[in-house]
Amino acid sequence: MIQVNQLSKTYNGTTVLNIANLEIPKGQCFGLVGNNGAGKTTFFSLLLDLIQPTKGTIINNKIQVNTSEEWKPFTAAFLDETFLIGYLTAEEYFYFIGDIRGQNKSDVNALLAIHEEFFNGEILKSKKYLRDLSKGNQKKVGIIATLIGNPEVIILDEPFANLDPTTVSRLKKIIKELAENPAITVLVSSHDLQHTVEVCDRIVALSKGEIVKDIQTSAETLKELEVFFAV
Repeated sequence: MIQVNQLSKTYNGTTVLNIANLEIPKGQCFGLVGNNGAGKTTFFSLLLDLIQPTKGTIINNKIQVNTSEEWKPFTAAFLDETFLIGYLTAEEYFYFIGDIRGQNKSDVNALLAIHEEFFNGEILKSKKYLRDLSKGNQKKVGIIATLIGNPEVIILDEPFANLDPTTVSRLKKIIKELAENPAITVLVSSHDLQHTVEVCDRIVALSKGEIVKDIQTSAETLKELEVFFAV
């Protein structure tokens, strides 16, 4: 379970995130939506200890993320291409992540084989450095890298952006399959309401850093969110 308590982040006197309480149960596929500047990436950055909170705490499976690193072995994330190592090929990067996660090459290769369709023949064995791949293909590498080592918490920021419709459909299938595992918690942020509603059990909407909606996904969720953001 992820627990947020009295969490805020302030820059130069401006509060960009202010969440009093939030709990994300183990096994939930959690969607975070909002306009630009709503605080989505700030929240994920705090969850990953990339920035320090102004006040408050985030607890990831009983571990406070900004005072201990014990959450890292079971948590994986891809926020953007800065998570990649540009001078490596895709295979080199996957094996590097595998080594960090205690996986050997055969373990990594087995995972890559499962997701061969997702790569669409454009990444593996191409001998291209990651820096030379398209934004979409860089995203594919980053997303699959989060699955190495069977993490319990997977965090994806704007995973549908820069992907073609076929790849989006395949990604939705991957996320839904992950969400079927009660031991895995998936957190997805996106500007795309429809995609997020289709894969997530629960949707939280942020506006100006605060939670304005927290709803269990139903047949009416997409319409409710569209009406809310149209105002």
